[in-house]
Amino acid sequence: MAKKKKIKVAIQGITTSFHEVAALTHFKEEIETVECLSFHALCESLKNGESDFAVMAIENSIAGSILPNYFLLQEYHFSIIGEVYLPIHMHLLALPGVKLDEIKNIESHPMAIRQCSDYLFRLKGVDIRESDDTAYSAKKVADKKLKDTAAIANEHAAKRFGLAILEKRIETHKKNFTRFLILTKRSSAKEETNKASLSFEVANEVGSLADALMTFKEHTINLSKIQSIPIIGKPSEYSIHIDVEWKRRKNYDDAMKQVLRQVRNLNILGEYKKGKIEYK
Repeated sequence: MAKKKKIKVAIQGITTSFHEVAALTHFKEEIETVECLSFHALCESLKNGESDFAVMAIENSIAGSILPNYFLLQEYHFSIIGEVYLPIHMHLLALPGVKLDEIKNIESHPMAIRQCSDYLFRLKGVDIRESDDTAYSAKKVADKKLKDTAAIANEHAAKRFGLAILEKRIETHKKNFTRFLILTKRSSAKEETNKASLSFEVANEVGSLADALMTFKEHTINLSKIQSIPIIGKPSEYSIHIDVEWKRRKNYDDAMKQVLRQVRNLNILGEYKKGKIEYK
């Protein structure tokens, strides 16, 4: 019997990163992860067929939205086919035997650093450095035997790279999660959907945005997220990104027919099943 071919999933970061955990959580099967040290490289991997899907973080409950990724969604025109809300537990990792008072540098991804800002603020005489990935920072400490440097990463990275956990759960708020989007080049949605991500523009006039949003309310569509990003080359004009949820598909379809007449450049980024938020 022929062995089933693994699907290739592009992740931002390396093995054991939160992106890989999110990918495994969503696909629930053996996958081949394609490591990308930047979100731009992740998008290029999917665009060029080096991966079948991509997992992209879009917001964190402490650090907020990852605005550059909204620009990438507009640029690459991928389809969102799912989402994962992943509980995020941050640990301070170092070489075995190293004590906290020996640490002079702490390294991690900028979003991880922001999620641990309260803890890091209380440390004295420690240099905070940004890197491309949490797991990559952990690997660097292990590979280079850095006795004066700690990494902020997850427990998977500690086990994989043989590091000790100096401090557990250093995130500012314990109910910390990151929302990841599952992307593909072509959507072929088969399961029932109840959530959509949309982008559009409105006229720079009083009430134009409010009118469009009121349409969703009138059709009992829940607006769960709204994010504006500047339109490059057009000062004071913005692209509006929203997430909407519905219980009856017909309500959503009817609302979209009306919104289409109220906005410009309406783009359905994806229709998919709402992810579950489960704190651990």
